[in-house]
Amino acid sequence: MELVAGCYEQVLFGFSVHPEPKASGDHQKWTPVADFTHHAHTASLSAVAANSRFVVTGSKDETIHIYDMKKKIDHGALVHHNGTITCLKFHGNRHLISGAEDGLICVWDAKKWECLKSIKAHKGHVTFLSIHPSGKLALSVGTDKTLRTWNLVEGRSAFIKNIKQNAHIVEWSPRGEKYVVVILNKIDVYHLDTAAVSGTITNEKRVSSVTFLSESILAVAGDEEVVRFFDTDSLMCLCEFKAHENRVKDLFSFEIPEHHVIVTASSDGFIKMWKLAQDKKVPPSLLCEVNTNARLTCLGVWLDSVTDMKESLPPAAEPSAVSKEQPKGSKKESGDAVQEEARQSKPNTKERGLTGVSEKPTKGSSLVAAKKRKVGEILEKKRKKKKIRVMQ
Repeated sequence: MELVAGCYEQVLFGFSVHPEPKASGDHQKWTPVADFTHHAHTASLSAVAANSRFVVTGSKDETIHIYDMKKKIDHGALVHHNGTITCLKFHGNRHLISGAEDGLICVWDAKKWECLKSIKAHKGHVTFLSIHPSGKLALSVGTDKTLRTWNLVEGRSAFIKNIKQNAHIVEWSPRGEKYVVVILNKIDVYHLDTAAVSGTITNEKRVSSVTFLSESILAVAGDEEVVRFFDTDSLMCLCEFKAHENRVKDLFSFEIPEHHVIVTASSDGFIKMWKLAQDKKVPPSLLCEVNTNARLTCLGVWLDSVTDMKESLPPAAEPSAVSKEQPKGSKKESGDAVQEEARQSKPNTKERGLTGVSEKPTKGSSLVAAKKRKVGEILEKKRKKKKIRVMQ
């Protein structure tokens, strides 16, 4: 397992962490060891994401760089966007989705590193995106004051919701039954079945990062030293703790056997790893910390095997309501939610879905079927000719 973080100084840091032998009566500590630094960008880093093999970074230099965590070498760069890369999300090990200030959302094949699809997603910048746990849909927000839902199975836009201000964060819950949209210091909680705001959480300062610790508990960091845990049902603050000496820039949470962990990165240069208590009303205990001596901007965690993840969360909720085919030409409004025009809702049968997940036959399978039919027709003609000769 490695903690990876980007900074204003154009560098990606990697620190491997492992547990120390636990003394009786003592809290277990973890030891961070500097593993690598990767200086591939020509401007500050703005986003980072990891799958089981690679770490990718986005930057204000408008490029995405790939770092091979197995070989510890640069694996190349992806050049397609014309603006700062604002968000990077892996969907499994097969696909990477990127968003940028050019308003584009791009879907990349994470094996061949080819751009499968490029969509003009927002009229302004794409500020954030989040993929549903099922992988069937995604949400994005931008500077055009819209929240957009994307059908990843059919590769099209599903819904547009107008919001009063520009949102800068959107995040699904672990089961995908709810999601949050962040505007400045306010966090609107939505439920998937109604697509309506069920409540609003107000943080003291502008929110910089959020991460779900469970289906109902949300960790929130802002332009301050404190991290807070909120209950998204009661909208109450369960606990808060001082994590750093300067503002917290990013959060990341994950589960491994016997540990539920939250990692924080701050402008003070520190990356800290915390062990969460079963009762989230209690502040977490510090497992380890490392000083990078840099102004950190983004954070990720690389796990060398998916088996390291503790698969204790329930299965994701199925977003069936969004995946259903809508009648041609229909256009409905529910509050500010607007369904896309019929020309957009009708998918192009020649195109793959955003994540390549489609039940439609591929070109290759269609060609095979055609060849089989042709061979069958030829054999049938030969049988008829043979039968005619015998009769004569």
